[in-house]
This record gives sequence, C-alpha cells and structure tokens, in this order.
Amino acid sequence: MVWIPEGSFVMGSNCHYPEEAPAHQRHVQGFWMDRSLVTNAQFRRFVKATGYRTQSEIPADPADYPGARPDLLQPASIVFVPPKSALGPADPYRWWRYITGANWRHPEGPGSSIKGRDRHPVVHVAYADAAAYAQWIGKQLPREEEWEWAAWGGRTQTEFAWGDELYPAGVTMANTFQGDFPHHNSRLDGYAGTSPVGMFPANGFGLLDMIGNVWEWTDSWFRAYAPLQPPGPAALAASGCCGETVDWDSRQASIDPTSQHANMPRKVVKGGSFLCAPSYCRRYRPAARMAQGIDTSTCHMGFRCIVRVDQLT
Repeated sequence: MVWIPEGSFVMGSNCHYPEEAPAHQRHVQGFWMDRSLVTNAQFRRFVKATGYRTQSEIPADPADYPGARPDLLQPASIVFVPPKSALGPADPYRWWRYITGANWRHPEGPGSSIKGRDRHPVVHVAYADAAAYAQWIGKQLPREEEWEWAAWGGRTQTEFAWGDELYPAGVTMANTFQGDFPHHNSRLDGYAGTSPVGMFPANGFGLLDMIGNVWEWTDSWFRAYAPLQPPGPAALAASGCCGETVDWDSRQASIDPTSQHANMPRKVVKGGSFLCAPSYCRRYRPAARMAQGIDTSTCHMGFRCIVRVDQLT
C-alpha cells in the first residue's frame, strides 16, 4: 500500500459534467491505499479462501425486480460489445449486452476466461462484492473525497492528473479509448480492454491506474454535492474554473427512479475506464464521478482498498 498524506483540495469541477459541480473545498486525513487495483489473482485467493460467489454468479432476487422476465434474472453481467459501424446519438446503449454467464471468471461471457490475466484488474464485481473482499482482507473501500484526493497525486491545478494535455508529447498516460467510439479503437495505448496493472506511469503519490483501465467503487452514496465550504476566488482560478453559475442548494438522493438504475440505491464510482473517450465520456479526470446502482456489475468496473489510521489502533 501507499501512504496518502493529509491535505486540502478543491473537489469537483464547475467546468465539466453537471454532477461534478459545485467545486468545493475538502480536507482529507492521511490514509493507506492499495497501490494497484485488486487483480484477478488477488480476488481468486479471496474466493478460494471463503467460497464467496459474486452477484453475477447467482440468480437475481425477483423481489428486487418486480415484473422482470425470468431470463433476465439468471446469473449474468454487462459486457461491452463494439458495434461493427458508427452509431447515431440515439443509440447510447447499443454497445452493451447483458450476457448470461458473464462474471469475473468469464469477463466476455461463456467461453472466455481470465487465463493469462492474473495481473489484470478483477471486473464484473458489484458493490457488495468489493465490500466483501475489503472486509475479508481487513481493509475498507475509499470514500469519494479520499479517492479523488489520492487520484490527484498532490497535483490539483491541472485538467488531468498528470497535466493539461490528455496525451502529453503524444504519450498515453492511462488506459482509455482512442479512435472512433464505440466501433473502432485504434489501441494507441496498446489495449482494447483491460490492461495489466502498472502499465502506465504512477501518479505523484505512487498510485497506479487511478485513471482509466476500470472504474472504481467508492463507499459514498451518490447525491448532488451539498453546499459545503465553497473555495475562494483564488482557488477556483487556480483550478481552471470556467466561471459557470452553480446552484449551491441543489441536492439529490441516492435513488433516482428516472435513471436506468430505477429504485436501486447508487454509489459513486470514479476514475473512468478503458471505454472513456473524448467523444463519449470525458471522465478520465479525478474530479469526474458517476452514479452506479449497487446491483450493477460490468466488464469495466473494479476497485481498490484503503486503510484508515484510526482503524489501525
């Protein structure tokens, strides 16, 4: 693990997606964080020791999904399947498939395996799966503010965790999507899917893959940011704020019946993934956040753990 020092920073952004606003001041106590994402090899040891079965390996409870077709209650998970050609803006979910038999052992569905992928991040883990692993190993999942502070690596005045250019001097700094999303990935970074942990430069705190590769679960319920202490003008100017007006009174509950997650509680996930692209999802930034139903598992979602100092005493 890597020691993440105590510090204050401007969390969120007023310049990108609405859910990132308003930018606000936060202070975080020091803690230890896994240097890498939890890998297939590490998760396999957990399963071998406990006999644990992930949510994508057991049938869904019909009580949680009233009216659902029986075939949709079978053990399954969500897999990215690139279309053969470009799609219009009215087709935002055409590249996702709910595949029976897809799980952490079979990332692309039946017939696929993690053989040779021990150092790849484990995927197809729902929130409960990540929390169960953390409890087994004596750690915790990070809160959203802890994760974001760690992802900046001590740098808080740039667009990305490494600077102001997505590809500085043409160098890919994280596993993201290059090319024409969703149908053509040029693999400029060398990968079309997940990559082994540690294939890209560490951030200023020595953490690997905090941006890209796979989304990471946090332990924070998703809601609109409360009107916490707003940063002063100097801090906002330094963070590159574009000066948008923000409603500081806006609030949002974890459950949003109008979302694709319906009545399922949602946690915050951070970091973006190998499917984030400039034309589709510019969430390969520390300030970016997304709401994820706690029942959801996908081929581009994993996690890492932390240990807080007060839990060592």
